[in-house]
Amino acid sequence: MPELWMPGATRLDIGDHAATDGGPAKAIPHITWDENGTAARPLPLVPYETLVAYFGKNAFGRTVAPHILWDPFTGRYTQFVPATSRSKSLADKAGGTRTNRAGSVVLQIEALFFPYCEVGGKVYAKLKDTPCKGWAELHAWVKSWGVADAWPNGRPENCIRNEKTWETKSGWYPHKAVPENDHSDPLSWPEFPTAPAQPPTKPTYEPFPGEAWFKKAPRSAIVTAMGKRLVAEGCSAYTDGPGPQWTAADKASYAKWQRKLGYTGTAADGWPGATSWAALKVPNV
Repeated sequence: MPELWMPGATRLDIGDHAATDGGPAKAIPHITWDENGTAARPLPLVPYETLVAYFGKNAFGRTVAPHILWDPFTGRYTQFVPATSRSKSLADKAGGTRTNRAGSVVLQIEALFFPYCEVGGKVYAKLKDTPCKGWAELHAWVKSWGVADAWPNGRPENCIRNEKTWETKSGWYPHKAVPENDHSDPLSWPEFPTAPAQPPTKPTYEPFPGEAWFKKAPRSAIVTAMGKRLVAEGCSAYTDGPGPQWTAADKASYAKWQRKLGYTGTAADGWPGATSWAALKVPNV
């Protein structure tokens, strides 16, 4: 089950929860656009705490609060309502599609940003030019709710308002691409993260090194790991250990393990075999 509250986000529950209507899962990106900077006149970014207080504590701000306020410069988030509740950041005209509810989820994300904001002495014309810290984690949470990695009505830079698509397709809809709304934000948005190539992983458990290996009385971390598993299985004959050096105590403990598996006679002689070793599940070292 996906998390109702985004992991890592500060929770500031403003209440007033209400169910969505069902249908394709959607995410709506916005920018706060609380100032109007220009290339000739950039302005300092409004503090994150100011927007948190506006959406979380201001009487009017609570009526237009999104699910998530995201600071792309620091990777901070605050969440105001759970994922399965509607929020109120979209205009919703009477008699039409219920924009804030038109999906199994309609997750609304406000990025703390306006064009030509100045942060740390640098001016940012577009949201996608910011560090976008925390975007991968935010995207993963949204995706966990079934929101497709798609822009059915187009990316923010070139989108349309097509109500039929809105009603039938899961994905990300810029504020500008939502029916009944006349805002033009967010103007840009970062690309969907791609999964990095994963390096080859070691096997979960140690492969069987062969009976002959044990008969050479090896000294190895594998022997220690084996001994710990024998102890965990209640098959210990140790008075001291287990340790990395193969000893008679290891052999006696392994014989107990073989007998626990149902082996008898020479089949329970304490020398590991491939089948009993696989059953022991010695962690990879």
